[in-house]
Amino acid sequence: MLLTISTTHSPATDLGYLLHKNPARVQAFDLSFGKAHVFYPQASEECCTAALLLDVDPVALVRGRGSMTTDYVNDRPYVASSFLSVAIARVFGSALGGRCRDRPELVAKPLPLVAGIAALPCRSADEVRELFEPLGYEVDLEPGDDASESYRNVTLSGRKPLAEVLTHLYVLVPVLDGRKHYWVGDAEVDKLIARGEGWLEDHPRRDLIVRRYLKHRDNLANDALARLAEDADAGSPDGDDRPGREAFVALSDVRVAAVARALKESNATRIIDLGCGEGRLIEQLLADPQFQEVVGVDVSVRALETASRRLRLDRMPERQRRRVKLLQGTMTYRDRRIEGFDALAVVEALEHLEPERLGTFERVLFEFAKPETVVVTTPNREYNVKYPGIPAGGLRHPDHRFEWTRSEFAAWADTVAARHGYSVALESVGDVDGALGAPTQMGRFRRCA
Repeated sequence: MLLTISTTHSPATDLGYLLHKNPARVQAFDLSFGKAHVFYPQASEECCTAALLLDVDPVALVRGRGSMTTDYVNDRPYVASSFLSVAIARVFGSALGGRCRDRPELVAKPLPLVAGIAALPCRSADEVRELFEPLGYEVDLEPGDDASESYRNVTLSGRKPLAEVLTHLYVLVPVLDGRKHYWVGDAEVDKLIARGEGWLEDHPRRDLIVRRYLKHRDNLANDALARLAEDADAGSPDGDDRPGREAFVALSDVRVAAVARALKESNATRIIDLGCGEGRLIEQLLADPQFQEVVGVDVSVRALETASRRLRLDRMPERQRRRVKLLQGTMTYRDRRIEGFDALAVVEALEHLEPERLGTFERVLFEFAKPETVVVTTPNREYNVKYPGIPAGGLRHPDHRFEWTRSEFAAWADTVAARHGYSVALESVGDVDGALGAPTQMGRFRRCA
C-alpha cells in the first residue's frame, strides 16, 4: 500500500518540514495492523517526493483481537483503504492538523502538490473523478484491464495546502474502498464533520460520501447529513459569492448568537434549552456569567452524549460544572423538571414535530413551563429557493416535518401569545433578502404582567 506526495515548490524540501519527517532519514512506525515506513525517493530543491509505505500483516488481521478479516489471503495488504487513513493520522498527524512549528507560513499556503495512490479500489473511473474533481484536482487514472479494472493507480494534482490534500485523502480513500476496517459509531460522525469542514457540506456527492464513510449505518448517516445540512444552511446560497473561510460565519453561529443575545436582554439567569441537540447554545451561554443555571433537554441520548463531549463536562471545573445539566426529555410531554425557569429557548427544533403535535408542544411551553421569556427560532421556507441543493417545494433538513413561511410563523406566534398571556416580537436572523426575508425567523415571547 503506497502513497506518494510530491511538490515542485521552491525549495521543494520544505515538504519535509510540513510533514515533520526528515528527507535524509527512513522512519518506521508500528501500527496495530503492521508497519508504516516513510522515505523520500527524491529530495532536491527543485522536486521533493515523500512516500508512505504500509506493510500490512494479513495474519494479524485474522488472528488479532477484533479480527478484521477471516481470510489469510486477501487484498488488504495491497490496496488503498481505511488502513491508509489510519496511517495518515498516525504518521502525518501534525500535517493533517495543519501544524508546522518551523514553517508556519506554509501551512495555509497553496502549494503545487501531486498525490499518487497505488491500487485505489474504484467501481469506475467516473466515480473517482466525481469525488475528487469538484475539490479542484486534476485526476489521472492508469487504464485498467479485465483483471485489474477494480483497482487503479490514481494521481491527483492541484495547488492546495498540504493539510487539505491529506484531509481529502483521509476521508475519500475509505469511501472508495467501502470496507472500513474498524467499528463505526458516534465518534466517527464527529470525526467526519470535523474533517469535512469547509468542503463536504457543498460536495455534489455528499450523501454518497457520508453513507459509505459511515458504513451505511442509517442512524449515523442521517445524523451526519443533518449536521452538514445545517452547516450548508449557513453558507452563502448565492453560490460563487461565498466569502473566504476567514470571513465566513455559519448561519448556525449567527442563530446561536441571536438567541443568546435575546436571553441576555431578558435578564434571565436560569435557562432551559429545549431540543438542545449537540449543545451549541449551552456552550455560548456558559461563557456569560449572567447565566447561573443552564439545562439542556433533548430526546436523543446520542445528541446528549455529543453535547457532553462538546462541553467537556468530564473535564469541566466543579464550579462551572454545577451551572449545567443535561436531561433526556421530549417537547410534547409535561416535564416538571423544566418548570420554574426564567427563560426557555427552542432553537430549530419546532419543525421536527409532526404538525398535529404542535398543540401539545404549545401547552408544555406556555401553559405548564410558562417561563417569563420564550425564544423560538425556525427556518423561513420562502428562503429555501436560495439553496441550490433543495428541490422545489423541498425542506431544509431530512427530519423536518414542516417549515413555515413568514406569515405562517407570525400567525402561529400571535395566536399562541394571545392564548397564553404573552406578547411576541418577531425578528429576522441571517442575511435578509428584500423579497424572501432571512433564512431564520425568531420569535421573542414575553409573559404579560
